[in-house]
This record gives sequence, C-alpha cells and structure tokens, in this order.
Amino acid sequence: MADIEKGRTPTVIADDVHIVYRVNAGGGGRGSATAALSRIVRREKEKGESRGVRKVHAVRGVTFTAYRGEAIGLIGTNGSGKSTLLRAIAGLLPTERGKVYTDGQPSLLGVNAALMNDLTGERNVILGGLAMGMSREEVRERYQQIVDFSGINEKGDFITLPMRTYSSGMAARLRFSIAAAKNHDVLMIDEALATGDRKFQIRSEQRIRELRKEAGTVFLVSHSNKSIRDTCDRVLWLEKGELLMDGPTDEVIKAYEKETGK
Repeated sequence: MADIEKGRTPTVIADDVHIVYRVNAGGGGRGSATAALSRIVRREKEKGESRGVRKVHAVRGVTFTAYRGEAIGLIGTNGSGKSTLLRAIAGLLPTERGKVYTDGQPSLLGVNAALMNDLTGERNVILGGLAMGMSREEVRERYQQIVDFSGINEKGDFITLPMRTYSSGMAARLRFSIAAAKNHDVLMIDEALATGDRKFQIRSEQRIRELRKEAGTVFLVSHSNKSIRDTCDRVLWLEKGELLMDGPTDEVIKAYEKETGK
C-alpha cells in the first residue's frame, strides 16, 4: 500500500498462486476399441476417483506485485515454472489456488506464438497486428516499421513469401517485431531474445527499454543472464515452482550463479 501511495501503480499481483497440471499416467490413446471400452467401464466403476491421473504441481504459492515501468526477468533451471507462470498471468492457465490480478490486457509473446505458415509475412503482420489489438489504420501506419525492425528483408524480399519458407530465427524476429510495435499494459516475452543475431538482440533490448518508458510493464524469460542484466531492473528466481528470490537484478543473478554455476 505504501508503494501505491508513493505513486507506483501495480499492474500484476500474484497472490499465493498454485498451478497444477493433470497428466494421464495411463499412456497414449493407442490400442483396440475393446481395450478402450474396458477402460471407460473401469473409470465408471471407480466413481470419479482420479486413479491413473498424475498431478504436476508446476507453480507453488508464488506471490509478488509488479509495477508500471518495471522490466522483470524470470530465471530458473528448466522446468522451474517460469513459462507456466507467464501463461497464468496472461489468463491462459487457471490457478489451482490463489489469484492473479492484472491492470489492463496482458500480452504473451513466445517463440512458439502462432502465425500462419501458409500466409505471407505481409499477411501475418496485418493479422498479427490486429490480434495484438491494433486497428487496421495503426497496422498500416506501423507496417514498414515492423518489417524494418525484424530485418526480414535484409537478404531478399522475404516479407512477400509464405512463413513456411522462413528459418526459425526469422519467424521469431517477426513475431517479436509485431508485438513490440504496440504499447502494452503488460508484455511478457518468453525466450524471444534467444533468437537472431546480436544486432537484433540489441534492437530488441532497446525496444523493451522504450516500452518501459511508455508506462508498460515487461516480463522477460531467458536463459541468457546477459540479456536479463541488460534489460531488467528486477528478477524473480523460481525453482521447482517456488519463488526463491525477488530483488534487484545483480543481487538475484549473483545468487543464482553462485548456486547453479550458470
């Protein structure tokens, strides 16, 4: 409350957030129809018991408050719950317990964000911009900026070719460029800076700093401690779904590197 009184505006509040995945431990869907029918009958006899379902507690009691103007890095080893937490903030995953509160519309950008492979880069810029909440006029005004920022056309007229002809790095750069063309209340970036050459990474980091100045909040998941240091002023360290540390970037990353050797 004291922070709010000082003029800091909260954009995301995670209050004791727990996220649980339920995985069918009985294997895939292969086998005969008779075997499938037997499983259905057996489940009916079990009267709703969760036998054969394994629970994965991906996020465990995470609590924090993010403020407007912050760039927050999320670090941790593989499987620590970073991407899961972002998906919950974006409203793509329900919480098992606890709540996530957001001010404005969160936007999640991941390297696997869906663009349509059969459409040209040009069409994807238009559709992607509309999906990010821009008007058609805004997309038209920012179209060339998006193309130039992505660097897609530096080695040819790739923007007029289908996305399926792009390398994974080209596609990731275009996704980031579309998302970064709009000012966001909350922008979450999942490993997007891990792709592309150093020149593009520098442009991306600069754009994140601009988004912060334009009153947004940025979350960045990355395995690159350098990207986190260059971009973020605060870091959340998660391990096994738990929030181990929340503090200034250098302080948290030094503790992480000492603990993990990474």
